[in-house]
Amino acid sequence: MEMDFERCYRAVDSRDQRFDGWFYTGVTSTGIYCRPSCPAITPKRQNVRFFPSAAAAQGAGLRACRRCRPDAAPGSPLWDVRADVVGRAMRLIADGVVDRDGVPGLASRLGYTERHLHRMLSAEMGAGPLALARAQRAQTARILIETTDLAMAEIAFAAGFGSVRQFNDTLREVYASAPSDLRTARGRQQAPTGAGIIALRLAYRPPLHARALLDFLAVRALPGVEAVRDGTYHRGLRLPHGTGQVALTPADGHVAATLRLADLRDLAPAVARCRRLLDLDADPAAIDATLAADPALAPVVTAEPGIRVPRAVDGFEQAVRAIIGQQVSVTSARTTLTRLLTAHARVDHEVIATEDGVPGQQLHDQRDGSPEELRGFLSAEDLLALPDSGFGMPVGRREALRGLARAVVDGSVDLAAGVDREEAARRLLALPGIGPWTANYLAMRAFGDPDILLSSDLAVRRGAAALGLPDTPPTLDRYAERWRPWRSYATIRLWRAA
Repeated sequence: MEMDFERCYRAVDSRDQRFDGWFYTGVTSTGIYCRPSCPAITPKRQNVRFFPSAAAAQGAGLRACRRCRPDAAPGSPLWDVRADVVGRAMRLIADGVVDRDGVPGLASRLGYTERHLHRMLSAEMGAGPLALARAQRAQTARILIETTDLAMAEIAFAAGFGSVRQFNDTLREVYASAPSDLRTARGRQQAPTGAGIIALRLAYRPPLHARALLDFLAVRALPGVEAVRDGTYHRGLRLPHGTGQVALTPADGHVAATLRLADLRDLAPAVARCRRLLDLDADPAAIDATLAADPALAPVVTAEPGIRVPRAVDGFEQAVRAIIGQQVSVTSARTTLTRLLTAHARVDHEVIATEDGVPGQQLHDQRDGSPEELRGFLSAEDLLALPDSGFGMPVGRREALRGLARAVVDGSVDLAAGVDREEAARRLLALPGIGPWTANYLAMRAFGDPDILLSSDLAVRRGAAALGLPDTPPTLDRYAERWRPWRSYATIRLWRAA
């Protein structure tokens, strides 16, 4: 990544928080690296180097600043905009693919050799995939050390390290402290109580219009899966190693997250998916500046700065929601989805009751423990196991869902965050019952494409009319060229205007 020294140094000198995560400041005289907004005295020019990633700074022999916690900065918004191999790789690394499948698994997902992938990442990020994953493991380990009372050996393997020795060596190198010293530095702060419970802060670039996010999620919340209560979004998660629950509360400068995980190895994927859901790595200043340049949008941008695109924690879940939501209201789609989940819960309980000899409802009470227990959305395999009567929808839509589920199970359709967006859209459009609106909706919410305008959407057209904009798809498409590359954010604003 090209970085202009003067521009970067000015950002450091002014302690500009907008650049946190864009680059990292290495100070050769002290041997540390910081985020641009670090409150420490601005270093002299001759002692400064700039790095595109924390892993690159660590590779240069620098340790993380204990004052500004550069490893906890928001992620670079480049990975939202870019759909190339490096952007896809960064999203997959954040989701823990290297920890689960190694570099060969990452390279296979991307369709490149390990050597070529290493070359591309080193050129852009200053570090290869293994070093980038190692930096993430170090951050995960620090979070677990500071927020739990787990033994160090448990933390080492939960964070993805291959051995306790590797864990100790890495933390000493990255933080210039032994793991036990990091826990001592926690002081009197109490770790959250309860097995697998972790509390942490998810940083973002201000402003963040939290109410718009919560409003969007609340009206679409599915009973038993998610809920919005008292300014906090709760939901169940289906993660690579097990299940989890999260409570997300927007606050000043961060989102407070409380995670309860069945397997602590899922911490990094859970954090990545929560950040993706709330679009926390976006650059709202750049987005709002582009949209506000249009006189028709300027008043709504000024009134509601920091609007984000609510995304998804699971691609298959979002695809099912999109297919069911075709040409129906949000309320109607939510009712149909609730029936689908109820049918799945009934089948699930009957299967386990048959195995254990426990009546279904009694088993439900034992498993959930309370009516507040939230579960992840059903998987593709779960959907295929449902009988016809469990869908409660027209035959064509039912078969479209089954066709999607079969494609996901056999691997012909990939709905992961690091997917090739163009290839995913092509394969989705080849499935029966999936048209351009559905494919574009998934590109915006599941794959994170920031430049999607749903011009044929009725609510988008109503919002455009309310703002005095063209409200027919062809004319709106032509007009929206001025909103590139942030048309997804314009879509959210048009929905709100409707």
